[in-house]
Amino acid sequence: MRDVTYPPIILTAKAAFRALGQRFQMTGTDHVPREGGVLLAFNHVSYLDFIYGGLAANPSGRLVRFMAKREIFDHAVGGPVMRSMHHIEVDRGEGIASFHAAVERLRAGDAVGIFPEATISRSMELKELKTGAVRIAAAAGVPVLPVILWGTQRMMTKDHPRDFSRGKTIAIRVGEPLHPTGDDPVAETAVLRARMVELLAETVRAYPDAEQPPGAWWVPASMGGGAPTPEEAAAMDLAEKRDRARRRSEKRTKR
Repeated sequence: MRDVTYPPIILTAKAAFRALGQRFQMTGTDHVPREGGVLLAFNHVSYLDFIYGGLAANPSGRLVRFMAKREIFDHAVGGPVMRSMHHIEVDRGEGIASFHAAVERLRAGDAVGIFPEATISRSMELKELKTGAVRIAAAAGVPVLPVILWGTQRMMTKDHPRDFSRGKTIAIRVGEPLHPTGDDPVAETAVLRARMVELLAETVRAYPDAEQPPGAWWVPASMGGGAPTPEEAAAMDLAEKRDRARRRSEKRTKR
């Protein structure tokens, strides 16, 4: 599988990171194997997570094929770019096709990225995870690496204005591999989530104090921040879902 666009896109992104004066805290990237199939399971706090998430495998010389929602692939510009980078389209209504596509890529030796929360966490804490990550890894016979991204939400996330001012720190923490068997996907997903919760707490504690003042909106309420609680975030997610459904209904009616 040839990668014509992916390497230059990475170089362009790194140039943008330097232009923004961003600093990186990279921890545990040696857990990413230099070859062979591996599934990277990321937390999801920003619209930019898939851009920064690939850096977790960069020290190992790997290119990550992300599983991303179909709407991105339907975009006139984003779609061709995503396909050129061999990312994996996910149709939430027909998930079986993306499941098999991910398994096939992993068996072929690719590094695949997945966001098992499925949507951005407004609380900045780990939401409940879908079982797809452990089921895909088990079917492909590959390890799962829990990965935490932190700081990306400060630039672009739900309910807050974009902020691309200079000097932000981006933290990427990779945990030790887990080896799901698929015998009990619910229990194995709980193990993955528990490990990601631990890694998130470690990442937040290690983040520069000067950039993370008490009450900061991008920090979980349970850690002294001003983000919504998980319960408040769930209510906001539900309201957003209902609003989208209403707008789709109104659009169909106008047709």
